[in-house]
Amino acid sequence: MINEQISDKTETLDSIRDIKIIQKKTGYRFSVDALLLFSFVQIPHCTNISDFGAGSGIISILLAKRYPEAKVYAIELQEGLARLAIKNVILNKLKGRVDVITEDIKKLKEVFKEKCFDLIVSNPPFRRARTGLISPEEEKAIARHEIKVTIDDILEISGLLLKDKGRFDLIYHPVRLEELFARMKKCQLEPKRLRFIHSKEGVEAKMVLVEGVKGVRGGLKVEKPLYIYDRNGNYSEEMNEIYGLNNK
Repeated sequence: MINEQISDKTETLDSIRDIKIIQKKTGYRFSVDALLLFSFVQIPHCTNISDFGAGSGIISILLAKRYPEAKVYAIELQEGLARLAIKNVILNKLKGRVDVITEDIKKLKEVFKEKCFDLIVSNPPFRRARTGLISPEEEKAIARHEIKVTIDDILEISGLLLKDKGRFDLIYHPVRLEELFARMKKCQLEPKRLRFIHSKEGVEAKMVLVEGVKGVRGGLKVEKPLYIYDRNGNYSEEMNEIYGLNNK
């Protein structure tokens, strides 16, 4: 990832894979979680995609590049982040293919028809509202804690808006996995694919990638673990591929 200073001294311009992302120096900035989630998506083709909690738009933009025939709807509640997402859509020449919608996820059933999406992705807040250390910066706090939106909200709306056999992909915390599975099933999102993310070999998983498919029977595939760092403390070969560094 190449970090460059841009004319606005409150922002940076980050080049990653084949896109550029403008972000605020302070406040919420995308992390490796976004790239891990993007890399987990395996749907062969799709026409309508939604990104719940799009932030500055990185996952939406990457998915639009991967699926050139798809329309992508980037849903972001926080107006400051939504404005950045719009700038990034224009910067990456995807205006008309990626729409940024500033809306509460709970109200999306008033915006879209039921069963309209082939794929929904989400990097949701994974900490309960009153647990852990809450960031004093509002953007970060809302992105990481269930202050404005909960996993139940996301799953309920996803169950309504996904087509039959549509896919729901998210990155989440392993400690809440049992709870997540129960709630996915309640919303007709059957857990079908699972991958644990470890900082390195020999340590417990720090995050987990999960895919649910709407309205299908059970049968869960657990994929091989993903290690962020190798034994020397460098990015693993797979992480270099995810960052697009092997092609440079």
